[in-house]
Amino acid sequence: MVALFVWNRVRYDLVALLALLAAMAGGVVPSERAFVGFGDQVVIIIASALVLSAAVGKSGVIDRTLRRIEPYMRTTGARVTLLTTSVTVLSALMKNIGALAIFLPVAIQVARRSGTPASTLLMPMAFGSLVGGVVTLIGTSPNILVSRVRAELTGTPFSMFDFAPVGIGIAAAALAFLAVGWRLLPTGRHGQAPASATFTAEPYLSEARLPKGSPLVDRTVAELEALGHGEVAVVAIVREGGRRYLPAGHWTLFANDLLVLQSDPHALQDFVGETGLQLGGAGKGATKDLYAGDIDVVEAVVMSGSVLVGCSPAELRLRQVYSVNLLALARRDQSIATRLRHVRFLVGDVLVLQGAAGALPDVLRELGCLPLVDRATGLGTPQRDYLALALLAVAMGLVALNLVPVAAAFFGAAVLSVLLNILTLREAYEAIDLPILVLLACLIPVSDAVASTGGAELIAGGLATVATKLPPVGAMALVLVMAMGLTPFLNNAATALIMAPIAASLAARLDLNLDPFLMAVAIGCACDFLTPIGHQCNTLVLGPGGYRFGDYWRLGLPLSMIVAVIATVLIPIFWPLQ
Repeated sequence: MVALFVWNRVRYDLVALLALLAAMAGGVVPSERAFVGFGDQVVIIIASALVLSAAVGKSGVIDRTLRRIEPYMRTTGARVTLLTTSVTVLSALMKNIGALAIFLPVAIQVARRSGTPASTLLMPMAFGSLVGGVVTLIGTSPNILVSRVRAELTGTPFSMFDFAPVGIGIAAAALAFLAVGWRLLPTGRHGQAPASATFTAEPYLSEARLPKGSPLVDRTVAELEALGHGEVAVVAIVREGGRRYLPAGHWTLFANDLLVLQSDPHALQDFVGETGLQLGGAGKGATKDLYAGDIDVVEAVVMSGSVLVGCSPAELRLRQVYSVNLLALARRDQSIATRLRHVRFLVGDVLVLQGAAGALPDVLRELGCLPLVDRATGLGTPQRDYLALALLAVAMGLVALNLVPVAAAFFGAAVLSVLLNILTLREAYEAIDLPILVLLACLIPVSDAVASTGGAELIAGGLATVATKLPPVGAMALVLVMAMGLTPFLNNAATALIMAPIAASLAARLDLNLDPFLMAVAIGCACDFLTPIGHQCNTLVLGPGGYRFGDYWRLGLPLSMIVAVIATVLIPIFWPLQ
């Protein structure tokens, strides 16, 4: 199972399903216990937290507040600090992926209006959302999962703010570093347009047809590219019934040639206007009968769990089924020279879509894409906007005062958010990340089996040979570093489910308290700063920020070291080892 997670060629939810099936077939998980995970309270808590996050995200309160503050963000450092701090604080109150999704479009617009490279803003915000998540029980999935393990072993789960003493210290140290550490990030690369014009280092892939009668017919590729002033490249020509050619500069252009172009979308707009080319998809299909004022073009990033992932525009029939035209696509670290209609979408792809202005928001939600535009006003009345925040506050208050269990409080708040019309029922279902819930439901019985069959004890025994040579705090630090090392390659929830039973067995072998070891697992699993694939927050900013895989190490490695040191110091203070 771990090998398949690391291989990353099979979807993580399918890996979890296969793991559960293999455990059943091997008799490791009894058939009567195989599906208990689907009814586990952890699944209800995470699903409810996602719905509440969507309700708060639909609110315009945060957008309006930031727009009032924006004039005071006069320097890049001030913008990074304020946006990262805001995401961090909100991530402590709701699921961190939801908090980041709220601020991402706002940050893109701040970058454009101020001329700041988006790459300096987005990764610090993603990392801020991760450290903010460790402050409360509901901020991130690993906290909820280790709380479940504690409840099974001791009869008492962690409470809402048990994570806060250590989490606040880690968040404060991380914010102090990110306020200056953003300078380690790339601010521009060869071929990147000014930050005010674009937010991604990679050019968009788009298609345009050379119409009959164009003065460019019988001219060369080099002459056409010269009109783009070096910002537009012809990477392929489709002609002769669909045959694709990679052209040289001296190639002659013929009428009805379909040109595959790579460029910044803003440069492309000027280029098309100057050359008279016809963008592929524009003005066709479901949008052709609309007035110009009814048509809008929006940039959006493909989210994890989107229906687009793994499919091509031709297979999905975007124009016929969803009434949108795909005008362009950008992807990190990969040159695309194939037909746009045959490209298979990946998480983090940034798309330029055209459609009916009034329908685009609903279409983007249905497709699982996050629009990269800010929302100057809320989608409802201010009173209804504040109602979502009030529901979240009441749920957290009831849990903090031990009046209502976590699952019941957040389930009730999620249902009320639909009943009070903050979210439609459809929006509530769309907010639930089904692949993550399937992963959890399948791995919960597998995780239980790791402990019940003695597997955790066996691994803990191996660790104990090393840990016995260390002081108690060193043994706890070993667990923390192991969790941080595994998380970049596995899903953070999967890492928590694997590591928590092992950490508990190791604590028992060393005759040390359980709680600090579980805290170490939670923090290690939540704080993945090294790759874009270990956590959804990191993946979400990959395309819009124009990052490469190695960029995460530049800022993430020193931050990981800081978090590891601070956690190693703080955990024994608030959760004694002996």
